Order: sequence, then structure tokens, then C-alpha cells
Amino acid sequence: MGGPGLACAAVRAVLIDQPGDESVMKVGEAPEPELGPGDLRIRVAAAGVNRADLLQRQGLYPPPPGASPLLGLECAGEVVEVGSAVSGWRPGERAMALLAGGGYAEQVVVDAGSALRVPEALSFEQAAAVPEVFLTVFLNVFQLAALPDGGGLLVHGGGSGIGTAAIQLAKAASARVIVTAGSAEKCERCLALGADVAVNYRDEDFLEAVKKATDGRGVDVVLDSIGAPYLEANLKSLAVGGRLVLIGLMGGAKAEIGLGLLLAKRLSVIGSTLRARPAEEKAAIVRGFEERFAAHLADGRIAPVVDRVVPLDAAGDAHRAMKASEHFGKIVLRVS
Repeated sequence: MGGPGLACAAVRAVLIDQPGDESVMKVGEAPEPELGPGDLRIRVAAAGVNRADLLQRQGLYPPPPGASPLLGLECAGEVVEVGSAVSGWRPGERAMALLAGGGYAEQVVVDAGSALRVPEALSFEQAAAVPEVFLTVFLNVFQLAALPDGGGLLVHGGGSGIGTAAIQLAKAASARVIVTAGSAEKCERCLALGADVAVNYRDEDFLEAVKKATDGRGVDVVLDSIGAPYLEANLKSLAVGGRLVLIGLMGGAKAEIGLGLLLAKRLSVIGSTLRARPAEEKAAIVRGFEERFAAHLADGRIAPVVDRVVPLDAAGDAHRAMKASEHFGKIVLRVS
């Protein structure tokens, strides 16, 4: 099936001639992406901004083989064309999608298994803030780390897109949620969103806060994007049998630990990324998320937190704001 008006050979997109700072991003024309038999073509209305985009812009996080070289790991918009092998989707439907790249453009093509329907209650700008962070949290906290209902979760960066998604999903599972954040204001907003304890990491010790909040037991799961400097304290924050899931290395990649702690407390350390996983794995993550949380998203029990919406032409401003951690929740680009 095809949609009308698809003859144009180029689309507006954010282009990068060479890696560098925010100034290297320019809006220009990119080739229209080719539709495969298992794909959807989406006319992009909005795209989420993620820290991975900043790394890619600097030449530090290349897209996986076969992925679009353009920035953008999530989008929302209207389906305009459906691949010949796809069932269950039709042109005109509203979709949000997890991408391996390409979101900073007027059109994307994506494997149909990586797309979700946009609930009626969400605008395109809100929907663009869902796929990357909510699916990342679902994969890592629920599928890999198996957070038990009523269990304990420590999340670093509670005011980030990942953090705001993790608070909501964990609370929907009746978990006790402890977060770290970099200001008193962000801590207050995390508490208002549902976190049970919020620790200002600039002047408080999160390990001591975890011990106090759990009567010394520790949490079942730690979700961490900082890496090396937090490793030892993260492990000490875990209860017996606990799982540390490492999803980023913002603070550094090398650390030393005493392995005796892992043995004594039967701990697991899990490294995880989402972007490079094959399409069938992403489709399974999407299905699992929909089965458990689609109703929560549809009725507003969980919702993306959008800090600001920035025009595509001002993508550099969006990156500067993210680099400075000025935001709470997600920064979104309005594409068309």
C-alpha cells in the first residue's frame, strides 16, 4: 500500500558535514529513505532528543551498520506508506517509533515492529518523548533486571528523560523509588512525579540515603548511566541478589571493584544498550511494553514529561540545553 504525494526525492533534515560542537548541525536536504517490505514510512511531526545524539554529533557514537546516518532515535508522526509484508498498519494512523537513527528529518522508515500507536490523549510532541526512554526503562528495569512488584529501585539522573520514565513505570509496579538529581528543584520535581526519596548528589551521599530509606537492606535494582565513579557505591546500595544495570558511561568507563562483594551478596552486573539490537529483539521489547503498560499510557497513569519543544532549525539550542542539563524530562524537536 502506498500513500499520496511520495514522489519527492529529498526531505528536510538536520545534516552534519563533520563531527563537532552544536554549530555543525545544519538543516538541509537528505535523500528520501527507502521503504523495505517490513517497514513503515512515517511523516515525522516531532523527534525526541537524547544524550546519544550529542555523542553521535561529536563522532563518539556511530550508528549501527545499515542505520540512517542522521541523528534521532525516536519520533512521532503519521504513517504515509506501509511495506508489502506489513499487516496491522495503514496510512493515516498516528505512530511513534524507536529508531536506530534518522529522527531529525521529515520522513523516516522503520521496521513496523519498532512502532507503537499514539494514544489519543498524546500530542505528537508528547509521543515523540516516549519510545527511547520508556522502552529503555522497560527493557532494563523490568525485562533484564526483573524488578519485583513492590521492590526497590535506585535511578541516577531522576530528572532526565530516563529518570522521569523510570519513576513512573516503577511506581506503576508499586516499587519504592529512590533517585539522584543535581539540584533541590529537580529533587522536588522528582518527588512530585512519584519518587519516594530524592537525593541531591551535589551535597548528599546516595549510598547513605539508600541505607536509611531501606533500613539497611538495599534496593533490588540500580539503573545507572554514570559508570565508573558510582560503581562501588552502586554495588553497596544493592540488596542481596540485587542487579546493577549499566546503560551509560557519562562519568567514565574504568573502575576497580572488590569481587568479594559480588560473591557475598550474589550480585549481578548487567551491561545494556538498545540501539544496536536487531529488529526482532526491538519488536519483542515493544510488545512486552504494550502488554504491560499500554493501558497506563492510554489513560494517563504514565505520561512523558516534556520540558520544551524546539523547532528543527534550532536543534543546536536543544543540544546545548541537554549538555547543560537545563531540562527536566525530555527535549523535543518540532519537525513539521
